[in-house]
Amino acid sequence: MTDTLPDPAEPALPERLARAIALAGPISLAQFMGAANAHYYATRDPLGAAGDFVTAPEISQMFGELVGLWCADLWDRAGRPDCHWVELGPGRGTLAADARRAMARAGFAPAVHFVETSPVLRAAQAERVAEASFHDSVETLPGEGALIVVANEFFDALPIRQLIKRDQWHERLIACQDTLFLPIAGKPVPETVIPESLRDAPVGAILEVAPAAIGVMRTLGRRIAAQGGALLAIDYGYEGPALGETLQAVKRHGFANPYDAPGEHDLTAHVDFTTLAAAGQTVGLAAWGPVEQAEWLVKLGIDSRAATLARHAPDRAEAIAADRMRLVNGMGALFKVLALTARDWPEPAAFG
Repeated sequence: MTDTLPDPAEPALPERLARAIALAGPISLAQFMGAANAHYYATRDPLGAAGDFVTAPEISQMFGELVGLWCADLWDRAGRPDCHWVELGPGRGTLAADARRAMARAGFAPAVHFVETSPVLRAAQAERVAEASFHDSVETLPGEGALIVVANEFFDALPIRQLIKRDQWHERLIACQDTLFLPIAGKPVPETVIPESLRDAPVGAILEVAPAAIGVMRTLGRRIAAQGGALLAIDYGYEGPALGETLQAVKRHGFANPYDAPGEHDLTAHVDFTTLAAAGQTVGLAAWGPVEQAEWLVKLGIDSRAATLARHAPDRAEAIAADRMRLVNGMGALFKVLALTARDWPEPAAFG
């Protein structure tokens, strides 16, 4: 993806994908998902009631504030080192704006870095955090100073691969008839790529793997291990390895067919937090969690923060209570929180 909007004279994404498949044969799900999401995020602001979905920072300021306080507390107990605050896929910049306000009250005012390639979202982020530095990838983040990295609903949108059990395990590919895209079973894959506990799965079983997420985690993990810092990942997911298909498309706050109209809806898959943690541990980080978002927010004090907000705005008390309920009860069990820290950094709050 580039920092300019797609050329309107170019063929639409479905036509480009259909042409590529016609010329070279079926493509991997990872290629399909990567192209679809690159186009989707480059061409719109998908958030809010008028968009396709709502994330936790858009529900209530409490979420970003508690993330900010978590970061400030960790930095303080690490000895207040020189530090950069990084957000991966920052949406509209709402989480960062709320987190910075809370961090500043705690005496923590680090430089802000956004890893974002969408020109539409970069414009929204710059309005909320004018001082932010933008990066196309994690490779260009500062090489000196600790990095505290926040990834809220970031890893779920990275491309995945799917392996499906037939007579053997096969990689699922995407074929095309005209501009009708459909999944098919490709060539067999070596059994060694399947976790031993899952190799005897029944016919039709699906295993999802996320090489892109692992790659990002390892790259960031090496930097954090060398420079100091932490990574906080908040997403919907599970502790694997596990079988099951979680690929989904969201359009206008409802579910859609993932293979229809690529680039016109958000494609995501549940995050395997066990694999994500292991990727960080293999490059020298300590892993904490995952814990449920509900438990994490309650331990950080969302109830007292909600009470304070309600006292200062009694006319909004019911709305604040509803927002708290949505973050804790609505999203609280499905969404998990994982932290990875440099080995010489302290245990992060709300994981004990």
